[in-house]
Amino acid sequence: MSSTARAALVTGCSSGIGRASALALLGKGFVVYATARRPETLDDLAARGCRTLALDVTSEESMVAAVSAVEAEHGHVEVLVNNAGYALQGTVEECSLDAVRAQFETNVFGLVRLCQLVLPGMRAAGSGRIINVGSMGGRFTFPGGGFYHASKHAVEAISDALRLEVAPFGVRVSLVQPGPVVSSFVDAAVDSVDVTEGPYAQFNQDLVDRYRQAYDGSASNLEISPEKVADVIATAATAARPRSRYAVGAMAKSLITTRRLLPDVAWDAVVRQTWPTPKRPS
Repeated sequence: MSSTARAALVTGCSSGIGRASALALLGKGFVVYATARRPETLDDLAARGCRTLALDVTSEESMVAAVSAVEAEHGHVEVLVNNAGYALQGTVEECSLDAVRAQFETNVFGLVRLCQLVLPGMRAAGSGRIINVGSMGGRFTFPGGGFYHASKHAVEAISDALRLEVAPFGVRVSLVQPGPVVSSFVDAAVDSVDVTEGPYAQFNQDLVDRYRQAYDGSASNLEISPEKVADVIATAATAARPRSRYAVGAMAKSLITTRRLLPDVAWDAVVRQTWPTPKRPS
């Protein structure tokens, strides 16, 4: 049964940006479908008025079912917020290919597939918004995070292509690029880093320590709240002329600009001064 209310589908709502975005869009009058792999983590959102669905962005069956459920009620998904993701950390040499594939399945392929699933309905309706949550890390790379950054670089490229491809059909695409966000992100980022042995053991330990320092909640780290990112997502969902990119937070704006202006040799020097890099064993 179709409804005239605007439907928003948000992925990765169990915490952080996804949860805050569901509430922000709810406040803008959308019928919000908050999703997560484990829908029992969404009980508080349901109590606030969101509709909840199980959605695993690595499962074709799950993605099809979620989009079909929204379309059965509303005809089409008006706003898709691709937020689900995580950060694989480790050196290029040591990360297993299985871990790399899993990173891209969640951060890239799931995002792409959801776009593919909602676009026929958006095109038929002549309207829609796709908001991809990238990262400031989509514009530069730190050692130890090559595959995470690569996944966010991919989201940048996909968003750029998609924006031009779907504009004639009334569909708008925006990319949101947050800086460090106060969340449980760091715990997931460092849990898989092996600090016990191997040629990169000390670097891996330094990387874990640096991540924890960067996300310790101190004002000097310029961390931003999930609600601040969510407000930007809500703006992208409702603006008459949404921007193609929204860098969120002072750190994101500063580092994106710095990387754009500096040649590689100068950028590498900045990274070596501010971020762990491997050292040759003595």
